[in-house]
Amino acid sequence: MIEEPAGGIPPIVDTEAQLQHVAEKLRSGSGPIAVDTERASGYRYGQRAFLIQLKREGGTIWLLDSEALSDLEPIQKALTGVEWILHAAIQDLPSLRQAGLWPDKLFDTELAGRLLGYKKVSLSALLEHKLNVTLAKEHSAADWSVRPLSDDMRNYAALDVELLHQLRSALIDELQQTHKLDIAYEEFHALLARPQKPPRKDPWRRTSGIHEITDRPTLAIVKSLWTTREKLARSRDVPPGKLLNDRSLIAVAKSKPRTVPQLMKVPRMRRKAAARDARRWLQAVQDGIKVSQDPDKIPPMRVSSQRPPAVKAWRDSDPLAARRLQTCRKRLASVATNHNMPLENLLLPETLREICWRPPEPITPESVERRLNDLGARDWQVQATSAVITVALLDPDPLEPLVNRRG
Repeated sequence: MIEEPAGGIPPIVDTEAQLQHVAEKLRSGSGPIAVDTERASGYRYGQRAFLIQLKREGGTIWLLDSEALSDLEPIQKALTGVEWILHAAIQDLPSLRQAGLWPDKLFDTELAGRLLGYKKVSLSALLEHKLNVTLAKEHSAADWSVRPLSDDMRNYAALDVELLHQLRSALIDELQQTHKLDIAYEEFHALLARPQKPPRKDPWRRTSGIHEITDRPTLAIVKSLWTTREKLARSRDVPPGKLLNDRSLIAVAKSKPRTVPQLMKVPRMRRKAAARDARRWLQAVQDGIKVSQDPDKIPPMRVSSQRPPAVKAWRDSDPLAARRLQTCRKRLASVATNHNMPLENLLLPETLREICWRPPEPITPESVERRLNDLGARDWQVQATSAVITVALLDPDPLEPLVNRRG
C-alpha cells in the first residue's frame, strides 16, 4: 500500500508569487501532466474546484488553492500543447474550465479502462489491476472548502495524481496490443471538442417530486420557491438542498400556507435550516400565488421537447420505435461484447434512442451513417455500428413481452 507520495506531502500554493514559481517549473518540465480536482458540492454552491492537483512527469506535486488565487492563466500558458492525464475527465473538465484551465490534449484513464472492457474503472481499481498497488484513501466525501487543509487531506489529494503517469503508460501498452489506441484518442478528443451545454431552460422543472403537481397554480408556486431557494443558496454559498430539500419544497407548494404557523405545520418543514428562512418561503408561496393569477405568466404544465420521450413510454406512444430500439440494443450488445467494451461506449445511449425514435428517411446504409455522424458519433463508432443499426431499423424484431417481475 502506498500511504503518501514519494516526495512527501506537498504544501498548498495560495499566493501569486508561489503560482508564478509553479508555472515556471511546469513550463520547464517534460512529458504529460497529471491533473485532478477536489470539489465541495455537498457543502458549497455549484461545482467549482477548491483544490487543483498537478504533477508533471517525474516532477513535484503541486496543490493549487484555486479559491485563493485570482487568475490561473500562468498555469494555462505553461501547459500549452501538453497532454493532460485525468481520471474520469468528464467530472473534472467543467470545474477546470470554470477555473480558467483547459487541456489542448487529453488522456482519460477511466475512459481508457472502459474501452479495454474493465468492469471496475475507479482509480484505485485500475491502479491495483495494472500496477499492483493500493492507495490509502479516506477523504473522498470531505469538505474541500475548509482551510487550512489537514496533512491527511493534502496527502489524499496528492495521491490522486502520484501514479497517473505510470497508469497511463500501462493502459497505452494494452490499448496498442488490442488495437484500440486510435479509438481511445478519438474518444479523448471528442470529450474536449464537446460543445458546452447551454443553460438548461426552466431548470426548476427538474425538482424531484414535481410529477406530483397536477395543476398550473401549484406549479407556479414550485417555480417561485425554487427560484427563491436558488438565489439564497448562491448568496450563502451552500447547496440549495441544505436550505430546503426538494421534497419539502413540493410539500410546501401543495399545502399553500398563508401564515408562518401554517407553513411550519407542513411535516417536511420541521428541519431547522428550513425553519430559519420560514418568512422567505412564505413570501415565495405568496409570489407564486400572485403569478398564478396572471394567464400570461403562469407556467404551462408541460414544455415541448425535441428529445425522445422516456423509453418506458415508447411501447404505447410508438410501438415501431420501441421495436427498433429493442432490436438495436440486442444486436449492438453482441458487437460491444466482440469489442470487449460496454455498450454505452460503443454508442451513447442517447444517440441510439434518437436514431431509433427518428430514423433517417429513407433508411439506407448511407443515410444511417450520416445520421450517426450528425448525432456526434465518432468515425470508429459509425464503422462498428452503422450496418447493424441499418438492418435493425429496416426489419425490427417483434416486441418481447413485458415480464412481470413481482414475486
